[in-house]
Amino acid sequence: MDITPEQQLQEEEPVRAGWRRRRVSGNLIRRIVLIAIALVVLPYLLIFVYALPFTRPVSTLMLSELALFRGYDRRWVSLEEISPNLVRSVMMSEDGQFCFHGGVDWNQMRGVVEDALDGEATRGASTIPMQTAKNLFLWNGRSFIRKGLELPLALGADLVLSKWRMMEIYLNIAEWGPGIYGAEAAAQYHFKVPASKLSPRQAALLAVALPNPITRVASRPSRGVQRLAGVVERRARGSGDYIKCIYE
Repeated sequence: MDITPEQQLQEEEPVRAGWRRRRVSGNLIRRIVLIAIALVVLPYLLIFVYALPFTRPVSTLMLSELALFRGYDRRWVSLEEISPNLVRSVMMSEDGQFCFHGGVDWNQMRGVVEDALDGEATRGASTIPMQTAKNLFLWNGRSFIRKGLELPLALGADLVLSKWRMMEIYLNIAEWGPGIYGAEAAAQYHFKVPASKLSPRQAALLAVALPNPITRVASRPSRGVQRLAGVVERRARGSGDYIKCIYE
């Protein structure tokens, strides 16, 4: 039986429709993959941009404040304009091996993994490069996905950025209260002094507030926070060789 042109068109139309759907679906998948690759690669490119001394990076939390129309207070200052008391206190409180590791403290990380495998409560092992990478490119909250993204970013940041620049960025993007970011805004907000004039005790209080600056208010410390600040203040006074990568 001969097939008329009309019958042939009717038979070919479902095939063409299916092909068009597959093409659209394939294009969509490729676009999604390209966007995902761009999102993964972009932070590594930005690290090189942030290495330039005139750039003033903002954190993802700061961007979220803008997106929610809340605004924030951050006043960028160079590390030279931040009291060494704060630098020492933050280093001794957050990352005592800052000058010696390459972005990740593998001894601490190994201990955390072993505790997790044993079913024990894990302790924090985030270094300053890890916290900087998280603040610049990722999100808050504990998850293996975030940690998996954070580790290579911290290694890359420590490779590209000098220790001086790393500390400068970290102290200018760290959160120290609702809408309060960076050492200068924190010093003014909590103690009504510039960051360059922070005393050893004020610096220690700011340092111990970093893990949870919403509940740990540096200017209104609880007894527990005051005790921690005393420990950090003593460690900062004896920091010596631990801070040589910043202050020779």
